[in-house]
Amino acid sequence: MAVDNPRQSCLRALQQWESSRAFADDVLHRALDGCRLTPVNRAFVTEAFYGVIRNRSLLDFIIERFRPSKLDSRTRLVLQLGLYQLYKMRVAPHAAVYETVDLAGPARSLVNAILRKAINEREAVFCDVDSAPAYIRWSHPEFLYSRWSDELGSGGAEGLCRWNNEPAKIYVRPNQLRATKETLLQEADGAKQSPLHTDCLEVDHLPASWIASGVVYVQDPSTLLACEVLNPRPGEKVLDACAAPGGKTGYLAQLMANSGSVLACDYEPSRLARLRENLTRLGVSNTTIMRIDWLQGSPSLPGRSFDAILLDVPCTNTGVIRRRTDVRWRLTPDDFRRMPKLQTRIIENVVPYLRSGGRLVYSTCSVEPEENDQVVAQIGQSIPYLRLVSKKSILPTRDGMDGAFVALFSRD
Repeated sequence: MAVDNPRQSCLRALQQWESSRAFADDVLHRALDGCRLTPVNRAFVTEAFYGVIRNRSLLDFIIERFRPSKLDSRTRLVLQLGLYQLYKMRVAPHAAVYETVDLAGPARSLVNAILRKAINEREAVFCDVDSAPAYIRWSHPEFLYSRWSDELGSGGAEGLCRWNNEPAKIYVRPNQLRATKETLLQEADGAKQSPLHTDCLEVDHLPASWIASGVVYVQDPSTLLACEVLNPRPGEKVLDACAAPGGKTGYLAQLMANSGSVLACDYEPSRLARLRENLTRLGVSNTTIMRIDWLQGSPSLPGRSFDAILLDVPCTNTGVIRRRTDVRWRLTPDDFRRMPKLQTRIIENVVPYLRSGGRLVYSTCSVEPEENDQVVAQIGQSIPYLRLVSKKSILPTRDGMDGAFVALFSRD
């Protein structure tokens, strides 16, 4: 059976990502499903796709060194793909040039000339890159780098950008509803206990059978903190207000030994379908799924009074850019004004369902003060019967895992 050209497949995926608002992970997943590729070529497409997105402004800086005038979108993507192979991948230069030029159509001569100059002037290009502003060298939007410089200092901002550009490690949470950690460690070569969390394993290669059988859930150690701070107990009634895709819901069920009850909510049908699929695979039996849009107010819920509420709100995701490569390019300055307002509205609509003496955890995967400490301060002003018990932040460059923020409240 004939196989597809990996560079052509990668270019199509990049065009789809650039022309839509779809997440890079979803675009790549669909692209790989629709291609006939060998395992080696699938790995090439994956690395090149994420690499071009991750290094977008750096690659554009190099392109503009050779071609300062405007380029059409497709030609620019072809050049980005070629330059990424030349400067970031272990691809023979002649192969990178020949195969990439073959994609260029009417721009073949231009692409060929630029790529050959990029080979011949490699050292000069590196000198230019070293002199470029940090946001170009680390390929982040200038406004985002400036925000982090103001908050963390230039060294902290550059460290965070460097972290975001490293390939993310694969962590899994052994699902104790189906398997033990010890069994999984014996089954897979390259699996080891994560030093970051006793309930996580680090794996070099993720066995497909582990996902299909529900014995693990792919989950960074930072995502477990919110559930552990909430501390759900067997027999309690828990609300997971923004539950999809279900990683935290599954961990709540595990901590509760699949007893008591969890009401897991989200607003988008496709996200609810994924939530349901994940919980079924994980063997979660104490959870009911319900569609709710918390921005529309406080709906009528079965059993209005909950012992504990997990509120893992939508956020800018700036703590997980290493894992979600394209987040940096989807953000705008307005998002950092818009999201705290949205988060505060959700809190105000969820809080009435917490019983007196109950616990609420507010969590994000953001490193931004507007979404974390400032929202907590706003809660203290607008909801006086919520008492802040504790809060904790995770910063990737300090703690070695995805960024996160967790605040625990108690209702008087």
